[in-house]
Amino acid sequence: MRRFFPALLTGLSLIASTALSQTNTNTINREVAADAERLIGIDFSEAKLDMLLPGLRSQLRDFIAMRQVTLSNSVPPALMFNPLPAGMKLNSQRKKFRATSAGKVKLPANLDDLAFYSVGELGALIRTRQISSEKLTRFFLQRLKTYGPKLECIITLTEDLALQQARRADEEIARGKYRGPLHGIPYGAKDLLAVKGAPTTWGAAPYTNQTFGSDATVIKRLEQAGAVLLVKTTLGELAMGEVWFGGKTRNPWNLEQGSSGSSAGSCAATSAGLLPFAIGSETLGSIVSPSDRCGVTGLRPTFGRVSRAGAMTLSWSMDKLGPICRTVEDCALVLNAIYGPDGIDQTVYDVPFNYDAGLKLKKLRVGYLKTDFEKESGVRKTNDLATIAKMKSLGLELIPVELPSYPLNSISFLLSTEAAAAFDDLTRSNQDGWLKQQTGGSWPNIFRQRRFVPAVEFLQAQRIRYLVIQDTARVFDKVDLFLAPSQSGQSLLLSNLTGHPCVVLPNGFSSNGTPTSICFIGKLFGEAELLSAAKAYQDATDFHKKHPKLVAESTAKK
Repeated sequence: MRRFFPALLTGLSLIASTALSQTNTNTINREVAADAERLIGIDFSEAKLDMLLPGLRSQLRDFIAMRQVTLSNSVPPALMFNPLPAGMKLNSQRKKFRATSAGKVKLPANLDDLAFYSVGELGALIRTRQISSEKLTRFFLQRLKTYGPKLECIITLTEDLALQQARRADEEIARGKYRGPLHGIPYGAKDLLAVKGAPTTWGAAPYTNQTFGSDATVIKRLEQAGAVLLVKTTLGELAMGEVWFGGKTRNPWNLEQGSSGSSAGSCAATSAGLLPFAIGSETLGSIVSPSDRCGVTGLRPTFGRVSRAGAMTLSWSMDKLGPICRTVEDCALVLNAIYGPDGIDQTVYDVPFNYDAGLKLKKLRVGYLKTDFEKESGVRKTNDLATIAKMKSLGLELIPVELPSYPLNSISFLLSTEAAAAFDDLTRSNQDGWLKQQTGGSWPNIFRQRRFVPAVEFLQAQRIRYLVIQDTARVFDKVDLFLAPSQSGQSLLLSNLTGHPCVVLPNGFSSNGTPTSICFIGKLFGEAELLSAAKAYQDATDFHKKHPKLVAESTAKK
């Protein structure tokens, strides 16, 4: 019997979890089962309820036994999400990665200008030995120390490691061993990525002393590319918002605002010129939203493009890791270093990334979400319409497209239900009370609420998600990519549920001087074309070249 009715006891499991050893399964009677029915919207007769009771008691004993097995955050479920629509064939042809030449880059007379050089430009300076990696590393370390406290964007400086990696880069380059455009380039990593021996706090008080014995795959791959890790940047508690155990990460353009989350510190530090680039993550907007707020360029890769091994799990079927940079091409340079299988994360596909900066824009079919743009208002609508006009001026005939209509908000509980499982030990141990955010919409309450999601409804939502994937694929039968508003419409939720890649980049400013942005959303594993199109727009504008003006903390206090 217990195989057929696992959902009825979902609501009761929270009660059981608070006092496992004292649970008396005989307290489960008809009235308890009837109460559980009301929570999940079903109605069985009294005779059917009586028949259920022995199975429900047995089921509770099974749940209690299961909870004796220690499950760390890194243990995935046996079921893996597949974003591929039926019939999709993955590209296997590998082509040479073709970035734009940085040209003749010269060291600026005012070294402070280096703060806003692109990765490509800094790489050219290091490759031609106009500046050493160690000198560049010390430059950005000083900026982090000067402005980081004001922005509240730093959790841990990895200064000793950074100087060690920078010196090694300089020695290798002096010997003629050049690893590529990231060799010697400093960067930061969102503090949900494990770095051997360093604290990895996930932005939350219960994990402030947590350390791991090995690096996350992304950290390993950036080290192999010669990049230099300077800092573990802030994230909102367990990847929600910009509030973390040490404060609230600030928007460099307006310190009265938070930087949005959850890749709060990665975006704020990159925007303020404290880092050339950083690694962030997105489950539902955690790259797009802070990139929009802070005026940087972010790439959310396809689900299954970048290994998440060594990263905190929030949602096994929705988490993605990606770069946060100044320019679109910087995102391409970083993605080229971190993508592909590692033999650990079983969701990663072996698909080439054939970026070509010289790709002819007119070869691409570019769409736009006509209805979503028409529904916008104010400065965002003005800036987004200007973006559409700019794309048309580049010779494109934009194709109006519409996304499939499904109750996406009603199935979005998939994310937080997975998160509740990932942090089940936090809920049952009552350590969720250590988190700073304790509102009805914060993780502690959401985790408790998701205890009452029936297994049947969870799977039914996944079945609807399957339909969304199939119908979204039909949109990409018409276009190679499309433009979407960053902060309105259903594209953000839908594309995170389906696993499609997105580039978010600045496209103007509001009346108070803060940035706005536009999203380019592409085919699954279509980052090469997506980035080429976004680069064409960015090259035709100068919004990414504008930067916030900061005052050092010590100066501000005088």
